[in-house]
Amino acid sequence: MRLILLFAALWGHIYCRKAFVGDQVLEIIPSNEEQIQKLVQLEAEEHLQLDVWKSPTTPGAAMHVRVPFVSAQAVRVFLESQGIAYSIMIDDVQVLLDKEKKEMELNRRRERNGNFNFGAYHTLEEIYQEMNNLVAEHPGLVSQVRIGSSFENRSLNALKFSTGGDKPAIWLDAGIHAREWVTQATALWIANKIASDYGSEPSVTSILDTLDLFLLPVTNPDGYVFSHTENRMWRKTRSQASGSFCVGVDPNRNWDAGFGGPGASSSPCSDSYHGPSANSEVEVQAIVEFIKNHGKVKAFLTLHSYSQLLMFPYGYKCAKPESFDELNEVGQKAAKSLASLYGTKYEVGPICSVIYQASGGSIDWSYDFGIKYSFALELRDTGRYGFLLPAAQILPTAEETWLGLKTIMEHVRDHPY
Repeated sequence: MRLILLFAALWGHIYCRKAFVGDQVLEIIPSNEEQIQKLVQLEAEEHLQLDVWKSPTTPGAAMHVRVPFVSAQAVRVFLESQGIAYSIMIDDVQVLLDKEKKEMELNRRRERNGNFNFGAYHTLEEIYQEMNNLVAEHPGLVSQVRIGSSFENRSLNALKFSTGGDKPAIWLDAGIHAREWVTQATALWIANKIASDYGSEPSVTSILDTLDLFLLPVTNPDGYVFSHTENRMWRKTRSQASGSFCVGVDPNRNWDAGFGGPGASSSPCSDSYHGPSANSEVEVQAIVEFIKNHGKVKAFLTLHSYSQLLMFPYGYKCAKPESFDELNEVGQKAAKSLASLYGTKYEVGPICSVIYQASGGSIDWSYDFGIKYSFALELRDTGRYGFLLPAAQILPTAEETWLGLKTIMEHVRDHPY
C-alpha cells in the first residue's frame, strides 16, 4: 500500500497539468465514524492531489472527490482495503470541460449580434460589460459602486438598485468561490430580472421602494479569471502566501467569525486555507468595510454551489443562533417558494448541522455583526455534475433561486428592525 502511495506521490509532483484528462469524481459512502476518519486521513495526503467537492460529515452521507488520473489506482486500492463503498459519478472530468468550452465558444459567436445570453457561462470581461449595459438601460434605478479592488487589482463592482433616499439595504453576493460558475451566472440573471420587473411586478416594486439592494455578481474576480484561463477547478483567491509556493486563500474561511477554527485549514496548499489572519484578503476587507460604512444593511445573502441547501448561522460553532426560530421559518418559506417552480428540493438549517462545521464564513460574520437575516444558498445540483453544472441548467437555477431570494427579501421588507 505504501509503495502505491509513494508511486502516486512521485507522479503527482511531476505531472503538473492544466487539463483533467482521465480525472474521475467519486462518490464515497463511509458507513461509520472510523471510515470517516480514514477518509480525512486520505484527504490529508497532499501528494495525491485530491480535490474534495463535498466532505464526509456523518456515516451514510456522501463524500464527493475529484481524483487525478495518476492517483486513481492508489485511491481505489485504499478504499477497497478499508471496505469503504464508492461509485463513479463522473467518469472523465475533461469530457465535461471540453463540452463546456465548446458551448461557450458557440455562444460567443451568437452574441456578436449584441444579444446577451443569460443562459450561458461568460468571462469576467463579458459579465462586467453586461453590468455596464444594465446601468445604461436602467439609469434611474441601477448604478455601480466600486467597493474595492482584488489582489490582482481588478475592480470589485457592486450593482446598486435604488429608488432614492436613505433606505435600509440588502446585500447579495455570488462567486466567492471561483469555480462555482452557476452562482455568478445566476446573480447576473437576477440583476436583469430585478431591473426589468421594477415598476411592473408588485413585489419587486414594493421591495425596492422600501429597501436598496447591493448585488456583487463576482466576489472573487481573480479566481474567476484563473478558473477560465488556467484551472477550471480553482476555488481560492490568487494572493501570494509568504514563504509558500502555494497560492490563494479560501475567502469563505477568512472572515472574522471563529477564524482559524474547525473546518478551515492552516496549510497554504489546502483549498480551505483560512489565510494568515482574519480579513487578510482584500476582497473580504472590501465587503467588510462597505457593510460597516453603510450602517443600515439588514440582510446578507450569499450564493454558493452545489448541494441545494439554504443555510443560516452558525458554521463556526454548533450552537443555535438567537434568531433560530425566525430564520428557520423564513428559510423554510423560501425553500418552498424555490421548489414551487421545478420541484427542486432544498434542505434548510444552520450550517453546522446541514453541511459541516466551517469557521471564518461570511454569514456568520454578518450575523454576529448584527445583520439578523443572514443566509447562504448552495445552488444546484446534488452531485451529478457538481461544479460543472451544464449551461442548460443556468436559467432554471436562476429562476427558482430568485423565487427563494424574493421570499426572504419580502420578509426583510415586512419585518424592519
